[in-house]
Amino acid sequence: MTHILAIDQGTTSSRAILFDGSLNVVSMAQEEFRQHFPASGWVEHDPSDLWATVAATARAAIERAGIGARDIAAIGITNQRETTLLWDRKTGRPLHNAIVWQDRRTADLCERLKAAGHEPMISARTGLLLDPYFSGTKLAWLLDHVEGARARAKAGELAFGTVDSWLIWNLTGGQVHVTDATNAARTLLYNIAENRWDAEICGLLDIPMQLLPEVRDCAGDFGVTRADLFGREIPILGVAGDQQAATVGQACFRPGMMKSTYGTGCFALLNTGSDLVPSRNRLLTTIAYRLDGKTTYALEGSIFIAGAVVQWLRDGLKIIRTASESQPLAQKADETQEVVMVPAFTGLGAPYWRPDCRGAIFGLTRNSGPAEFARAALESVGYQTRDLLEAMRADWTTPGQAVLRVDGGMTASDWSMQFLADILGAPVDRPRVTETTALGAAYLAGLAAGVCPGPEQFASQWALDRRFEPRMDDSLRQAKYARWKKAVAATMEAA
Repeated sequence: MTHILAIDQGTTSSRAILFDGSLNVVSMAQEEFRQHFPASGWVEHDPSDLWATVAATARAAIERAGIGARDIAAIGITNQRETTLLWDRKTGRPLHNAIVWQDRRTADLCERLKAAGHEPMISARTGLLLDPYFSGTKLAWLLDHVEGARARAKAGELAFGTVDSWLIWNLTGGQVHVTDATNAARTLLYNIAENRWDAEICGLLDIPMQLLPEVRDCAGDFGVTRADLFGREIPILGVAGDQQAATVGQACFRPGMMKSTYGTGCFALLNTGSDLVPSRNRLLTTIAYRLDGKTTYALEGSIFIAGAVVQWLRDGLKIIRTASESQPLAQKADETQEVVMVPAFTGLGAPYWRPDCRGAIFGLTRNSGPAEFARAALESVGYQTRDLLEAMRADWTTPGQAVLRVDGGMTASDWSMQFLADILGAPVDRPRVTETTALGAAYLAGLAAGVCPGPEQFASQWALDRRFEPRMDDSLRQAKYARWKKAVAATMEAA
């Protein structure tokens, strides 16, 4: 039993990737599912779609590899974070669609809690801001709006979970109601310093604590699958939220190591070790991972628009046909022009947290055209990443020179990665293995199964594809970043 099955349940699709004992990809299956938008700013998933696509892709990955369940040592799970589910403990039936992390329906509740002065206490205990992004207010909404839900919750008839808990419940046939420390840390209900659910915050939101799953280490026993699913029982031995799994997959185990994942948006995590660092710059303090009862913390910053800006060039402006055309087009731009794009299409994320802002472009001339737009779009991702790293450095002094490890679709663009290194004034490392999220989940499961080595040896196996060293003159770097900051200030003032 040397293979490991990684389940990667995302916002728009579910994937299953089978790894061998050396953590090489053997096979993969992926299936998209429908998004539901019942009202403006509301985003939901059908829980049965999440489960059905996970089960189907897991079976497909095993079949394509030409192996049997007897060859799989363990399952690792990574998942979209903060998405909230509520179900009946006896029947396993959901009471409502899953409320997705992108959903904004609890904005008014968050504002009322802020006005009442509760945010400092909640932030101090959870490391999070009072924002609809997180699970706690979503769960409170479900209890308020599903008829009889709160009474049934108090009677112990219901279960709450993030996506990992929902999948484990179904995989184990309703035998296990658990989560891991990284997913618990994103609920707004978990005290990350004391590693326990917070009774006062649950009381504030009128959430009965018997709803909550047991919290376990990221590598450990999460139960075994039903024998009928794959032909035999398979132990579930690793769980982590997607960004934390990517941090593990990038082997960012030492304090000061950073990773940034560039998908639709961008999520950057800085390992702060055993130091729980409260942010003074509107970043999130969170759990990077918990192994053998020892918690490692991180500072996290999120950018809402990264790869999505390239999609806008393609689908909105229609100046490119495929994402890969953005780089050669940007390289044709007139370097004397100083076009700056602030892609606040859905507001500004960290460290600004201005959901009211909208996109803006500055410095246009009669000669500005598609090439200048493409260049400004790609540069905006580098500028936003520097915003995050500046905030991180202000919150916590990193030992030595920081190196940023990157992954995600945008990292295929050498031009974008070189600009990132230039504007940061720091090296950017792109790994050989780009499936870092699934890799992290597989590693955690393999570690618990005894198939994979300890973190130090795993880190030594991390393989570099290419390092991008900064080449830009420092005076030009600072001038360009100053223009970006001025553009962001103007965008916020106009909101």
